[in-house]
Amino acid sequence: MEIVKNTYAEGERPFYAKHGLRLEGVVIGPGESSIKEGSDIEAVKCEFKGKYPFWECRNFTVRESIFREGARSALWYSKGCRMYDTLVEAPKMFRRISDVYLENVRIPNGEQTFWDCSDVKLRNVEILKADYLFMHLDGGDIRNYRQEGNYSFQYARNVEIHDADIESKDAFWECENVTVYNSRINGEYLGWYSRNLRLVNCEIGGTQPLCYCEGLVLENCRFLPDADLAFEYSSVEASVSGRIPSVKNPTTGHIHADEIGEIILDSNIKAPADCVID
Repeated sequence: MEIVKNTYAEGERPFYAKHGLRLEGVVIGPGESSIKEGSDIEAVKCEFKGKYPFWECRNFTVRESIFREGARSALWYSKGCRMYDTLVEAPKMFRRISDVYLENVRIPNGEQTFWDCSDVKLRNVEILKADYLFMHLDGGDIRNYRQEGNYSFQYARNVEIHDADIESKDAFWECENVTVYNSRINGEYLGWYSRNLRLVNCEIGGTQPLCYCEGLVLENCRFLPDADLAFEYSSVEASVSGRIPSVKNPTTGHIHADEIGEIILDSNIKAPADCVID
């Protein structure tokens, strides 16, 4: 393996198409595509300032490094990424990338991150300012996770989330086969048009949650006082601990709660209109 230590590189493609390369304490300055088309790459205690360093790469690991804002769109069209103990200041990261593992990673400017990705595993990750996050994700395992950003997980499929704190309006729209455990999800219009969304031991906030859902399941969940007008036009099996502020026109299924503030069943309810509410 070629080893490069404690140096500065900039401009176009300084490490282009390298196979078997270890970078230690290297600063990648302004320029583009510094490590593009490489494979079996290790970057340890590096700083990335230029655009597009990891495009079309295979099997690369980044540790204890920083991606500055200028390194936007750094990880696209690649496979086999491992990232540990790293700060990612740049937006629009991780596009069309598969087989990704992140641990102890902070992304404070996560706008338009993780689009069209597959087989993504996150452990102890925080993503902030993260509008349009995880668009079209297919295959995710996310644990000990914190997020602030709207329109997240839209069109996501086959995702499991544990111990998360998610601040996001319009989260999980049109998602399919997603399960969330022991988490807080706060933001209006949660989960609309989803299929097979399952929430277990979760706290739910924001108006009009979980409408137009198909195959929705809630197990021992809790609703915050602003989570009103829930379940409109949804097929749902729900067990709720505590109070639901209001339920409106569920289509079918069973909703059980300790208390329901208001049940609205009006002329706009849709067939089969046989949901049991108690």
